[in-house]
Amino acid sequence: MEYAELNNGIRMPLIGFGTFLLKGTECEECTLKALESGYRLIDTAEAYGNEEAVGSAIKKSGVSRSELFLVTKVNFRSYEKAEETVASSMKKLETDYLDMVLLHWPFGNYYHAWRILEELYRKKIIRAIGISNFDPDRLIDLVNFNSIAPAVNQIETNIFCQRKTEHERLEKYGIHHMAYAPFGQGNTSLMFCTPEVRRIAEKYRKTPAQILLRFLTQQNITAIPKSTDSAHIKENISIFDFSLSNGEMEILKLMDKNKAVIGRAEDPDFAESAMLW
Repeated sequence: MEYAELNNGIRMPLIGFGTFLLKGTECEECTLKALESGYRLIDTAEAYGNEEAVGSAIKKSGVSRSELFLVTKVNFRSYEKAEETVASSMKKLETDYLDMVLLHWPFGNYYHAWRILEELYRKKIIRAIGISNFDPDRLIDLVNFNSIAPAVNQIETNIFCQRKTEHERLEKYGIHHMAYAPFGQGNTSLMFCTPEVRRIAEKYRKTPAQILLRFLTQQNITAIPKSTDSAHIKENISIFDFSLSNGEMEILKLMDKNKAVIGRAEDPDFAESAMLW
């Protein structure tokens, strides 16, 4: 495993297991497979409705809590009761602290929620606090008018939506870039079938998915792929035994379409996306 060092000195794995849209028994079984395959960063959220399943998988895995980096998110509808929501998440996840809590969207009274997270951070109930889906203007505003800067911004990032400008801005402010939807949404097969990706995958005897994830992690971007397939779960974490060349990185950078899909107004599922991603 390779790690990113956050702005408060905490180390976070560069690959984690995402649980978006996983529910109940399936979520528990997939999370357990991920833990058995070596994942130590698990990403969930209040809005996903699967924190209890994630907590059950962790308990069954036998993996020490101290080895894990557990991330959850407060849904924007819960910002007025952020402290109670974090407490509820900890209960469901069967833990007495969280490694990271994110504000899920820049909607509602997120200033109030952020200051609650700051207090929980000072009390060491949360080891790091961050945000998700915040555009640069909202992010900079949050940094300038609060005492603790976000450690992370988790945003849609993949080969077709590389967030180059946002990445530079995050680096400038010392905020770590975390990528959800690293294989996109609805265009995964297109990414995997791209000639450039397939050619590089064949060279390294890796899958296209592994190339796409290595492309992100080599830029110090944490990725949280999700899968329900045991083989794919194992493949997605097996990316640290090779490195892409500078030339290959540049070829892949040219594939950027510079357009986020999830949670945007042009997304027909905007309302649902906003509730979840």
